[in-house]
Amino acid sequence: MTQDVVLFQEIPLSNGYLMGRATLNHEKSLNALSREMIERLLPQLQQWEDNPQVVMVWLDGAGDRAFCAGGNVVQVYRDMVAARAEAPTDSLPDARLAQEYFSLEYELDLRLHTFPKPLLCWASGVVMGGGMGLMQGARFRVVTETSRLAMPEITIGLYPDVGASWFLNRLPGKTGLFLGLTGAQINAADALFCGLADRFLPNSQHDALLETLKAQNWYGEPRADEQLLSQLLRDASLQAIAHEPDLLAESLVRKHLDRIIRLTDQADLASIYTSITQLQDADPWLQKAATTLKQGSPASAVLIYEQLRRAKHWSLAETFEQELIVSTNCCRYGEFQEGVRALLIDKDRQPKWRFEDIATVDPSYIRGHFVAPW
Repeated sequence: MTQDVVLFQEIPLSNGYLMGRATLNHEKSLNALSREMIERLLPQLQQWEDNPQVVMVWLDGAGDRAFCAGGNVVQVYRDMVAARAEAPTDSLPDARLAQEYFSLEYELDLRLHTFPKPLLCWASGVVMGGGMGLMQGARFRVVTETSRLAMPEITIGLYPDVGASWFLNRLPGKTGLFLGLTGAQINAADALFCGLADRFLPNSQHDALLETLKAQNWYGEPRADEQLLSQLLRDASLQAIAHEPDLLAESLVRKHLDRIIRLTDQADLASIYTSITQLQDADPWLQKAATTLKQGSPASAVLIYEQLRRAKHWSLAETFEQELIVSTNCCRYGEFQEGVRALLIDKDRQPKWRFEDIATVDPSYIRGHFVAPW
């Protein structure tokens, strides 16, 4: 029997209202966001928006390990390999396949950002890449003690997309640039400190929160229902932290913020890159960040720096329009394919990057990523 890649429920609430629940349902891939998932989610969200009985939407992932580990880049890669086998000298099939997938993904992300009813994302476990795109679109972003957030695209020759041009630029100091360049994982306290999450709840309270929501007196009016949900989550979070304060680990970003600011407050990328990669520190989180940048794609590092520089004044809609251009070109030029091959397909962790280091990255190559290929 074919597995439903997204599970949909309409859960009865008080006064005859309903909660729409969407659960990403592919535990084996840590609920990696596939094209099929996106194509299921988009019309269902529209249906729930149009149904006056649905007063809120709950988004989560199957299993305890992950909400969503990212976009299904392995499937995108395999589709490109198959297309290239049919036309080995033509890069356009790669561009078309990338454009099709990313345009759908970004449409979904923007849809979540602009959804007119209260939308809650239970972001426990692994939340990376495309999972971050979904989470950041939600009005209420709940993290737990198991949450591990990251934008690790530099490891696969890509860059932080799914709206990251917008949300990374809004983090304290230049934390967004640091996280983008290093792919560093952050915990629940980090997410709250950075403004990437709204509330913390213990992972064990997932089902209890659902039951609490069922019992509320909903209004059937988005603004009032949003206020109701906001107050409920605030009270539950404060109570949980007071009862089990040790569950919310120390924020590493907050702990190292002054250091992060000094590392990134440099005149140019070369200076920032040197500061981070030559970091000598006993802290394992900072050391891992430095190692990831050093081993990541030099072209991606330059692209990330330029992306965040250009995106400072982009609107959310402009962000997704520009990211579609950049992402399509990343696939067209081949760095993405090599990164996915080395990390996720052959798993040799020996990518043959196009450029040896950031000093040899051709500026025209980077500029070309921002030019629409269509």
